Amino acid sequence: MSATDPNRRRAQEARISTRLGESFGEVLVAAKTGAEWAWAALYRSLAGQVTGYLRSRGASDPEGVASEAFLNVARAIHSFNGDESAFRSWIFVIAHRRLLDERRAMSRRPREIGLLVDSMPEPAGGNVETEAVERLITDDLLRAFEQLTDAQRDVLSLRVVAALSLDETARVIGRSLGATKALQRRALEAMRAKIDLEDVTR
Repeated sequence: MSATDPNRRRAQEARISTRLGESFGEVLVAAKTGAEWAWAALYRSLAGQVTGYLRSRGASDPEGVASEAFLNVARAIHSFNGDESAFRSWIFVIAHRRLLDERRAMSRRPREIGLLVDSMPEPAGGNVETEAVERLITDDLLRAFEQLTDAQRDVLSLRVVAALSLDETARVIGRSLGATKALQRRALEAMRAKIDLEDVTR
């Protein structure tokens, strides 16, 4: 087994997303009553992506932070009302806040920030911005990703690793759709500039 196999396995787990679709309403109602099968369905649908997002953003214990996020969801699920897209955004808002809590607690400690390249979702097709992200995020460009601001990394991690839409990403980071698009655009431009510079200096 090669040294990259564990990373590839984690990457595959991170991009597992089982959308519940039409059954979401029934699952949500059952989860609110404490039904174990419903909680298992909700967990399976999002745990991989939540953990992958936290790992890509440098969480020191991504599994632990993800577990804490899901515990918070369990405590507050009775207050949630909305569709599956809103639920996904809600969980990532909670996970993002737990990540910020961890960062504040470790503010004096250097953080290792990287992107799970193999966590990219399958190409959506027809979306110019998504396709641009997928073309740019490669093994050779990890350093370029690390040159971005925290906000830019958050947007790209949520878009690529968590496979959230722009609307969902905007909800998670608490910014308008326009501001989120601008962050993504600036991140892509910064990465392109980094690539161009490296090409010239080679």
